Amino acid sequence: MTILLTGFEPFGGEERNASWEAVRLLDGVEVGGARVAARQLPCVFDTSRAALDAAIDAYDPLLAIAVGQASNRTEICVERVAINLDDARIPDNAGAQPIDRAIDEAGPAAYLTRLPAKAMVAAMLEAGVPAKLSETAGTYVCNHVFYGLLHRIAMRTPALRGGFIHVPSLATMEAERIAAGLRAALAAALETG
Repeated sequence: MTILLTGFEPFGGEERNASWEAVRLLDGVEVGGARVAARQLPCVFDTSRAALDAAIDAYDPLLAIAVGQASNRTEICVERVAINLDDARIPDNAGAQPIDRAIDEAGPAAYLTRLPAKAMVAAMLEAGVPAKLSETAGTYVCNHVFYGLLHRIAMRTPALRGGFIHVPSLATMEAERIAAGLRAALAAALETG
């Protein structure tokens, strides 16, 4: 059994991305009888979903969680809603900056995660890691991937459960602490299936 956990490459001129720095620490770790496979996604609208799809096809995971950095947050945030909108404040790593663009013209306006978000937050708090629920993953590449993941689940892989988690920057929380929070969240997601 595999858990696919993804993080992003650095973006916005930064040298490191907290999501990838934390996620890679969990590569190969066993959680609840499943092994974590960590993969890095490009911070590019046009290729991030394809990279996620390829990883899902390669690992056939029972759980897929994408992780992204939100520098303005101080807690790890479990996202509940993915919206069908790209609206970039800054260009992605390929220079694209879509404004008010649907991610999928034929898709619904939004998807709700089927992950036990409240249980995941509670598990992180119990592990001593600051965490909270969040209603939106924004409108940048993070939300693009989140929506793409939930759309894929709805259309092609209904047995897969998936979601998105935002983490603070490394200036706010060290990678090891983020990884500990993510591990607790993964365990809760498996237990509360």
